[in-house]
Order: sequence, then C-alpha cells, then structure tokens
Amino acid sequence: MNNSKLLENKNDNKNLICFEKLYKGACVKIKDSNNTFQVIGINIDKKICWVREWPFASDSKKTFALEISQITLQIFCSNQSSE
Repeated sequence: MNNSKLLENKNDNKNLICFEKLYKGACVKIKDSNNTFQVIGINIDKKICWVREWPFASDSKKTFALEISQITLQIFCSNQSSE
C-alpha cells in the first residue's frame, strides 16, 4: 500500500512541474477531445485556465474555462491557415 501512495505522489509532482510551464498562448490537448486548444488566460491559484479551439475562426469568440488538470499535453501551435 505504501508503494501505490508513493507512485501517486510522484505523478502529482510530475503534473505540477508541467503546469508551471503552462503559459498564455500555449497550445494544448485536453481530456476527451482530439482537437487542439490555445490557452488565453490562466488563474494558477484556482487551477483553471481559459481556452479556445485552435486554429480559431476570426468570427468565433467561443472560449471556456477548464481545470488545468484536464490538460493532457502541451504542444507546438502550428499555423494551419492557407495563406
């Protein structure tokens, strides 16, 4: 039983290190979605951030709050426009 608790603590620490590197403008993947999202705001104290789908349409302003723990991966934002 002690070993499983130790593994939980290790994973918690790993996630904390990752989230310390989270920044406004970062692209991320979130649980239960194959889409890419861009972080547009962060509240570290409340452990939430606001995201929008990436790439975003200029006429769309759909953003939503998300617990930081729902982020599964931080990735490079590629410019997928057809310019």
